[in-house]
Amino acid sequence: MTGAAKTGALSPLRQPVLAVLLLSVMIALLGIGIIVPVMPVFAVSLGAGGLALGSIIAAFSITRTVLQPVVGNLSDRWGRKGFLVSGLLIYSVVGLILPEATTVFNLIVIRSLHGVGSAMIVPVAMAYVGEMAPLGQEGRYMGMLNIAIFTGIGGGPLLGGVFTDIWGMAAAFYAMSGLSFLALLLILFQMPSLADRQVRRKPPPIFSAMASMLADCRTSGILLARMSTMIIMVPTMAFLPLLMNEWFAASGKQIGAVIACRTLVNALLQTPGGRMADRGNKIGLLTTGCLVISVVICLVPLAQGFWWLLFLFVVLGLGEAIIWPVLGALATQEGRRYGQGTMMGIYSLAMSSGVFLGAIVAGISMDQFGLRWAFVINGVIVLVLSMAAVGLIRKGGRVRGKEKESRG
Repeated sequence: MTGAAKTGALSPLRQPVLAVLLLSVMIALLGIGIIVPVMPVFAVSLGAGGLALGSIIAAFSITRTVLQPVVGNLSDRWGRKGFLVSGLLIYSVVGLILPEATTVFNLIVIRSLHGVGSAMIVPVAMAYVGEMAPLGQEGRYMGMLNIAIFTGIGGGPLLGGVFTDIWGMAAAFYAMSGLSFLALLLILFQMPSLADRQVRRKPPPIFSAMASMLADCRTSGILLARMSTMIIMVPTMAFLPLLMNEWFAASGKQIGAVIACRTLVNALLQTPGGRMADRGNKIGLLTTGCLVISVVICLVPLAQGFWWLLFLFVVLGLGEAIIWPVLGALATQEGRRYGQGTMMGIYSLAMSSGVFLGAIVAGISMDQFGLRWAFVINGVIVLVLSMAAVGLIRKGGRVRGKEKESRG
């Protein structure tokens, strides 16, 4: 093991790769975050109801879900840079054509294409970082990636609200396109090709890898935890603007501020969260974080105005700041068994599956019981599934411990 690996520092050759990667991811997701407060309002203006809103979000998740494991596995074989460039190009095109949509069906098709681009960005970036993370530093390195992700997603809604209030909804979509293209240029011309020339162990076929992961209690528990904690994304990102408009005719700035505070708090706490994940009890931290986010989602319908919502979303960001580095560290450890691209592709599939499930449940709940119940029902589902995931991870750890003792 090199001295850099022992200390947790990157070698001089890998430092520019990480720096350009994190900056590009932040810029790309800043563009994605910009359209968060705009999309549901734009969809409603085209005649979308609760189930249609869920379907628009689900369309993005379906294509992303199907392609992420395939892209991750192929990136282990072919290299990662080409996938990042292709995904960012798709993001740029989507930003240009979204304002031209005239029907809900148009939005569903465009968001499906959007999901194709997403499948080429986040799991590949996670695989890059997973390869760079030294033993015992997985939480710290995934925390750095999470900072880039949440700074982008967190700052985007605030900018999107401002752009919408000043220039209209189309401005937010065009801003997404421009930022995505800027990230594309950074990856294309500034990221060294070193990472793509590294010799990688040939990964197992994707379906064999998935079968192995699902048969292992610890890996399947990690995937279930990632899926369950993503169920809250639809009510907290897509349905929240509708809820705030229904309560007190919230402005774009207020909606953007509530959404942004959650993700910015998450980003600010990723560094201490990563250190806790590396040094502390990962299962205990995961349990605590899942309890926090479940309770907060159930309390959202009881909030009395803007400032209560702002407070609840700060607490939500705190809970997620505990969860994300822990799950990222656990997934990185598993990536050493299956290949980082393959693991991160399937890990991202679990994320997308959670968003898809949350979209469908929230949409049906809204149509059947009202908008507020969409939050409560999703919160209860998150609680049940995440506690089951913790049990699987704990059981898997005991099984592996016994296997090591037997080999010893």
